[in-house]
Amino acid sequence: MKVEQIYTGCLAQGAYYIESNGEAAIIDPLREVEPYIQKAERNHAKIKWVFETHFHADFVSGHLDLAEKTGAKIVYGPTAKPAFEAITADDGQEFKIGEATLKVLHTPGHTMESSCFLLKDESGKEIGLFSGDTLFIGDVGRPDLAQKVIAELTQEKLAAHLYDSLQNKIMPLADDIVVYPAHGAGSACGKNMSKETTDTLGHQKATNYALRPGLSKEQFIKEVLTGLTPPPKYFPLNVLMNIKGYDSIDEVLQRGLHEMSPAAFETAANETGAIILDTRDAQVFTKGFIPNSINIGVDGQFAPWVGAMIPDIKQQILLVCEPGREEEVITRLSRVGYDHTIGFLKGGFEAWKNAGREVDHITSITADELAGVMNKEKVNLIDVRKKSEYDSEHIADAENIPLDYINDNMSQIDKNKTYYVHCAGGYRSMAFTSILRARGYDKLVDIKGGFKSMKESGKFKVTDYVCPTTML
Repeated sequence: MKVEQIYTGCLAQGAYYIESNGEAAIIDPLREVEPYIQKAERNHAKIKWVFETHFHADFVSGHLDLAEKTGAKIVYGPTAKPAFEAITADDGQEFKIGEATLKVLHTPGHTMESSCFLLKDESGKEIGLFSGDTLFIGDVGRPDLAQKVIAELTQEKLAAHLYDSLQNKIMPLADDIVVYPAHGAGSACGKNMSKETTDTLGHQKATNYALRPGLSKEQFIKEVLTGLTPPPKYFPLNVLMNIKGYDSIDEVLQRGLHEMSPAAFETAANETGAIILDTRDAQVFTKGFIPNSINIGVDGQFAPWVGAMIPDIKQQILLVCEPGREEEVITRLSRVGYDHTIGFLKGGFEAWKNAGREVDHITSITADELAGVMNKEKVNLIDVRKKSEYDSEHIADAENIPLDYINDNMSQIDKNKTYYVHCAGGYRSMAFTSILRARGYDKLVDIKGGFKSMKESGKFKVTDYVCPTTML
């Protein structure tokens, strides 16, 4: 029997490939399904099942395409009501994968249909728990997301269900079982996840705050709800796509891989209302870009930041990429439901510049240069990191306006004032600055290297550590 975690860092997401005796199952697949199909083909195995631990909020699953291309059956836990053909399993129902077995454990709390899948090997020994968003390494799934889709659910009700699921379904399992969660550190589906992506259940019982002995339901509810930040606004939209269905990834790619000359690209930008999304490195972008384009670099947590910055997943998008990376970018957009890329600039930004078209740029200065300015005058400094990062330590007198909530907090910024903007290392600050510049804020200056370079320069007063907090 083979069990393989297929981890995607930019989404902090774990999908799983299980194989036994020529049959395979995929748990929580990503949107692009060819890698799973190719893996099974290389191993001379047939994909028999696609198991979904719940209706995901942070990404669009590949269950429909995978079932269509392989003939596999899609399986959800109890109470799931998908708008397509799927098996809604009973609590305790078992499914065979060759000589191995997956048993459904209904564990409502993160969502009401949330289920874990307990793996038994060929001898019948329980060896693994695919815990979805019910149990993470170091944390549990946040119980405030399903209420965004089902109004009568409250986060308190969901937290109570989650407590019962953990206590009655997971805690009784053997300590040597390996926990395989759907997410790791960096995902917005929890608040305190470990960087480790697997662990034994026994170690989690000993170290995970939500599983500690003697924890009452009232204490659990209070602790699991404390410190939750608002979820990205695209989450409920992804849930609905996962419930109702979506276009095949093949159609999305065909639609998006439409190359445009600079003239055609400019016409499309003027006539469609599409956003121009430039995915190049921040410090490359700052030196020259198409006016009104926004920068979210593909070499970072690209898809989640797109979800946070562009509220409408049906927004049409025009791409500026490093030549050759267009398909990668469109695929990563589709992972979070942004299926409406309508084309890309052939030859990238260089083609635009060589065609003699208008170019804009953003001023970007070093930490030393900023220190020189601050020695002469008082400056307006904006820190766009998460509140948890800011609370841990920050430059004195910096104002915290997290990039996550830029669309809600834009009114705090005066278009007539000059602001110096930084994040941790430069990725988020350029996204922040480019978005505001596209909306008429032309007095923002980016700080190269962000907080890290400012702290290392020794030229800035850094506040003391405020309180223990884990960076989300």
